Amino acid sequence: MCKGLVMGVEVTAQSYTREERQRYREKVRLNLDVFERMLNQSSFEFDRPITGLEIELNLVDATFQPHFHNKAVLEAIADPAYQTELARYNIELNVPPRPLPGDTALELEQELRDNLNRASDRAASQGSKIVAIGMLPTIMPEHYEGEWISESNRYTALQDSVLGARGEDIYLDIEGPTGERLATYCDTLAPESACTSVQLHLQVPPLEFADHWNAAQALSAPQLALAANSPFFFGKRLHAETRIELFTQACDTRPVELKNQGVRPRVWFGERWITSIFDLFEENVRYFPTLLAESTDEDPVAMLEAGVAPALAELRLHNGTIYRWNRPIYDVVGGKPHLRVENRVLPAGPTIADVMANAAFYYGVIRVLAHEDRPVWTKMSFAAAEENFRRAARDGIDAKLYWPGFGEVNADELVLRHLLPMAHEGLELWGVSQSVRDRYLGIIEGRCTSGVNGAVWATRAVESLEASGLDRSAALAKMLEVYASHMDVNEPVHTWPIP
Repeated sequence: MCKGLVMGVEVTAQSYTREERQRYREKVRLNLDVFERMLNQSSFEFDRPITGLEIELNLVDATFQPHFHNKAVLEAIADPAYQTELARYNIELNVPPRPLPGDTALELEQELRDNLNRASDRAASQGSKIVAIGMLPTIMPEHYEGEWISESNRYTALQDSVLGARGEDIYLDIEGPTGERLATYCDTLAPESACTSVQLHLQVPPLEFADHWNAAQALSAPQLALAANSPFFFGKRLHAETRIELFTQACDTRPVELKNQGVRPRVWFGERWITSIFDLFEENVRYFPTLLAESTDEDPVAMLEAGVAPALAELRLHNGTIYRWNRPIYDVVGGKPHLRVENRVLPAGPTIADVMANAAFYYGVIRVLAHEDRPVWTKMSFAAAEENFRRAARDGIDAKLYWPGFGEVNADELVLRHLLPMAHEGLELWGVSQSVRDRYLGIIEGRCTSGVNGAVWATRAVESLEASGLDRSAALAKMLEVYASHMDVNEPVHTWPIP
């Protein structure tokens, strides 16, 4: 999840002087002022809904242990769509933006599967296999004792800044439903690299941004419950989507005293519904100190007055170091500025078909929620939405969620009775074909009626393998081997047999 933290831009330094930090802060504030002016007077690009997709991936060796050779693998793949990630066993696939309507999603699924097949063949030449899973279940503390971090100034600078701000080692404390508990200290960001996600982008007009962000926040819990795929870490059975709590704790810049004072965490669900995208950027500048102080020579005021869209690089970099589960994005492409909601809730995997189903569900429901006459966020407190999110991460598809008009209801029932019909309606409004809706929303329905998502399958598979006589370590490796074979076939996870 870390490339998104700094928006994919390399930095020139691994540390910064006090003067550099002061200059950067002043530039961020100037960028914020210019951004406010742009929202009031500039034209943002929005001809039609454009979607984008990023998939973070893991590399494993022949024994399904993490393989720390992403540099060699990326050189072998030789495709700019694949990029480095925080750890040497991570890579990321960036999918070019495209419109939603018609059969685009079916075409994209085939493109992604073909692309991954080519990449997998080339990775195999380096002794690596590519696996899409929310958290690599075979990663253990000893794997981080060697050279684990990718070769990049931005990752080193980020790690030093997070640990420097915290002033002490990171404490991880997560307990699973059966009483298994992870409680350990770590002196690097290495555990964060275990978290691999799918990020969904939706380009929206400025006046509709708040409605789409609020809708995405409300929807994040059902999304997570449906798609949970990260039940194991450091050999322990933890949350259904352990990635959420691990990422929250591993990137926390606050020592205990600041937590006790109520200082906001760097990984943040938020604290209120918004009325404008400016609310989010203004909160970022007001509440969060600098981690990476990389400044440019751009004069955003002069550019704006000359009729040129400024890059606002400092504001964007700062925004990229505040880890909202639904992040506001400002970007300039071809000289035209635009705004996006970046949804960062979903884990990677289990298959491309499952990823596409998760995306179709999100885009369909968002389309309806954001345009309701009396939207859901006017009937639900923000605290209730956050509590839903925590429950979904902990309990997955078995979570009980609060939803206006339903009260507390099982996640699968909420989706089947209310959100799935909404997803069909929303995709139809987007102009998405019937065949796309049937395929991907049929997968979501299958998950709900079977009660099986990635986390449920993995947990049951490990239980079965342990019952056959394997110890936990061997069971995790065997489960991942079986998982990878199913992933390659691309049949949705709820149809997989238990080994």
